[in-house]
Amino acid sequence: MALRVGVIGGGQLARMMIAPAVELGLELRVLAEDEGMSARLAATAVGDYRDLDTVRAFAKDVDVVTFDHEHVPQEVLRALVEEGVAVHPGPDALQFAQDKLVMRKRLTELGVPQPDWAAVRNVDELQAFLDDHGGRAVVKTPRGGYDGKGVRVVRSAEDASDWFDAVAAESASGGDALLVEELVSFARELAQQVARRPSGQMVAYPVVETVQRDGVCAEVLAPAPGASERLSRVAEEIGREIAEGLGVTGMLAVELFETDDDRILVNELAMRPHNSGHWSQDGAVTGQFEQHLRAVADLPLGDVSPRAPWSVMVNILGGPTEGTFEDRFDAAMTEQPAAKIHTYGKAARPGRKVGHVNVAGDDLDDVVYIARAAAAHFA
Repeated sequence: MALRVGVIGGGQLARMMIAPAVELGLELRVLAEDEGMSARLAATAVGDYRDLDTVRAFAKDVDVVTFDHEHVPQEVLRALVEEGVAVHPGPDALQFAQDKLVMRKRLTELGVPQPDWAAVRNVDELQAFLDDHGGRAVVKTPRGGYDGKGVRVVRSAEDASDWFDAVAAESASGGDALLVEELVSFARELAQQVARRPSGQMVAYPVVETVQRDGVCAEVLAPAPGASERLSRVAEEIGREIAEGLGVTGMLAVELFETDDDRILVNELAMRPHNSGHWSQDGAVTGQFEQHLRAVADLPLGDVSPRAPWSVMVNILGGPTEGTFEDRFDAAMTEQPAAKIHTYGKAARPGRKVGHVNVAGDDLDDVVYIARAAAAHFA
């Protein structure tokens, strides 16, 4: 009988696990939030991932549970583990991707390089941090933020007063904190992906450069252009240390800052396939979606070697303003036959990630041009 892998969350990440699951001989089952989600082809259940009974019923029919997002409550995850369900990554690891304050505290204990930070509970504490850091800082909501949401650059403590009010209103004790970090002066943003299986085997992909626009990842260049041997080594060491130190199983993405003074600092974590690793679908011997399934199923991990000197991923943001995706494929594929186009089955909406394009080749400028040109057909 095929090993049954259950994915909680029916988004595009679950959708892109379908093909590699078939190729690996795994049976993929998906708990989707709604009928029409991206991974509807593999959805065997529809329900609320925050409801223990719903998740428990889903988990009874699978051999291992994993995720395409980090939002399943800790109490639900821990109940599954107590009942003997194999959960990867487990709640002890996933908590560090769910709460940025918890993450910062643990990374400090591990000695991982990261920006100066503090937990602040009121405007006075935030102002004290600002005074110590040149009058500017980044404030983040500890839970729930992504793609630039829940992140605010502040120059005065009053700039975050509404967030303090919201946190106090939502907390029974009124004592929950916001995360404040130094505003890092960085040359570029990087990402390091690592895969780790329950038995401890680990592999690391090449460090990549991520290009952000309006707080959303727009492009990924693999490997990071101009990356020195030292930078590549340090990024990999950071990724491996975090995966081991937090007990991550599955894919781990570590978002990094390369600072103006040549430091490498950890920004955020994701314990699942990640936008920064989409290039690997077509640019590496083993793509991140296959690798995640191998890892959570505790199968031998695959080769992470690049298939070409350069790979570029360009996100399709928003989607067609007129017509449909299907209307655009013929021209895009005719004009750019080297491009690999991946769409998510989502309706077009300004700023929304609705697909991506991968291109691999020998010349970085050519690869970037082809990927951007193909993606432009879907604007």
